[in-house]
Amino acid sequence: MSTESLRSKRAQISFGLFLISAIVFVAQVFCQPPAGGLQASGPATPWQPQIHFYAPPNWINDPNGPILLNGQYHLFFQFNPFGDQWGHMSWGHAVSSDLAHWRQLPVAIPEENGVAIFSGSTVEDRDNTSGLCADTGQKTPGCLVAIYTGASPDKQDQNIAVSRDAGATWTKYASNPVIDLGLKSFRDPKVFWHAPSQSWVMVVSLADQHKLRIYRSKNLRQWELAGEFGPAGATSGVWECPDLIELPIMDDAGKRVYDFATKRFASRWLLSVNINPGGPAKGSADQYFIGQFDGFHFTEDHPGSGPHWADWGKDFYASTSFSNIPASGDANQERVWIGWMDDWQYASKLPSLPGRGEMTIARRIFLREPPAHPAPTPSQEPLMLVQKPILPLPADKRYGAMFGGPRFQPIAQANAQLGAQKAVGNVYRLRFTLDPGEASEVGVRLRRSTANPDGPADEETLVGVDQATGRVFVDRTRSGKTDWSPDFPARVSAPLKHPQAGAIPMEIVVDNNSIEVFAEDGETVLTNLIYPAASSQGLAFYSTATPPGSSPARIRDLEFVPLAQPAAK
Repeated sequence: MSTESLRSKRAQISFGLFLISAIVFVAQVFCQPPAGGLQASGPATPWQPQIHFYAPPNWINDPNGPILLNGQYHLFFQFNPFGDQWGHMSWGHAVSSDLAHWRQLPVAIPEENGVAIFSGSTVEDRDNTSGLCADTGQKTPGCLVAIYTGASPDKQDQNIAVSRDAGATWTKYASNPVIDLGLKSFRDPKVFWHAPSQSWVMVVSLADQHKLRIYRSKNLRQWELAGEFGPAGATSGVWECPDLIELPIMDDAGKRVYDFATKRFASRWLLSVNINPGGPAKGSADQYFIGQFDGFHFTEDHPGSGPHWADWGKDFYASTSFSNIPASGDANQERVWIGWMDDWQYASKLPSLPGRGEMTIARRIFLREPPAHPAPTPSQEPLMLVQKPILPLPADKRYGAMFGGPRFQPIAQANAQLGAQKAVGNVYRLRFTLDPGEASEVGVRLRRSTANPDGPADEETLVGVDQATGRVFVDRTRSGKTDWSPDFPARVSAPLKHPQAGAIPMEIVVDNNSIEVFAEDGETVLTNLIYPAASSQGLAFYSTATPPGSSPARIRDLEFVPLAQPAAK
């Protein structure tokens, strides 16, 4: 075959493959099913989440550019329109009115001309600073600008796209990229408006250098380098998906801390950067730094005190905060973030839902001052990140504590109360206060294959406290289907921040295939996937035996709330 004939044949094949891909892409883009707990396309499995967003039957990973606009939450995300494995990265799109019930929309920004659409952020350019939303001088509420990484085999650079119809359709900027360093590992821009310096700010990762770059812009199109941060904290894996968020500070009584020097409520900046691998459970994880930001540079309050982990479980990664959350109080914002509930150690091997990948529960986040005593050591971070799950609680609020008084109950009585209330199920919130007493280990067995609290179970996931080590743990080694990856069955743990406390508040969110633990009133968090049988609905407290005359483990303020099947919004 001549060179010309070979080229012609290749061209015909390439065009045919392109045409097939285009047809498949159109079908995927414009025929998306509802998602986030609604019926999935494809064979049903017992693991389809009811209160977490997923996109059956496709692959998703990092959440991108979440934003509140006109009373509706928009979630963009890494999405493969062609299958359930990573590839063809585009921005998927979903909306919600309550952060719990999601409706999937057509693909927002597709892969095009060999350039994948990697992670990034969105902002509302209501003053048309970019000049892309309307004619110069016009106000443009509802106009969104997406800032994302364009990725090709040889390079990653930063690009923008604009939507003049509240995210329904997008147009890529004709003069992309807006930042190009000619690097292969330069990604995940997070952009926000910094009011004190009247500028847009971008924090973006030099992933393999363990550095973050901070850029500034007046128009989202032209950017100037302002500063760098790193290396710092954990550096054994690549740095990805950074975020820079100003958070309010609360005292241990739940009240806002007032700074009399500045005559405003106190706040600090949280710089979040995800690392893969190198987390506390060996895989993907999110570390953070606390400090001050002047619009140009981030200065850590306590260098060398970390790493500080946002979540100690196996399955919390690529966290990012929602833009446009309304202010609550003087110069303080109620901030909300969400993460990808997965781990790159085994993401491609996950049992199909159908589809692979899902998001965590959205979480309110703030900083908390520790109690005055004992005083933190020089190696400790005085301010603690607190996360509170945002849940679809029943509107009638007829749920409540199963025990009317504050008196602690023995383990056996707590289990009797659970049995009397028929507290079993697959999707619920469980809250209680735990007093370990002198038991070496105490906790709760979730998603058990038996309803008998004293009987053996083939399947169960343990959440508890190990007094000898002073750690709270999640043990999913017998949680159901675990043989699909050697990295999946694990017992993960986190150090208690208040190991001497006589009472440990616990909040646990259970879905068909996940358990999110918010211990110590949200200061210590562990997120983990599980794959139990649908029939494994048992729930029981347990503790190791204590010698006669010693203090046994007890439970207080037990609350069990079934979480109803979501409906489309």
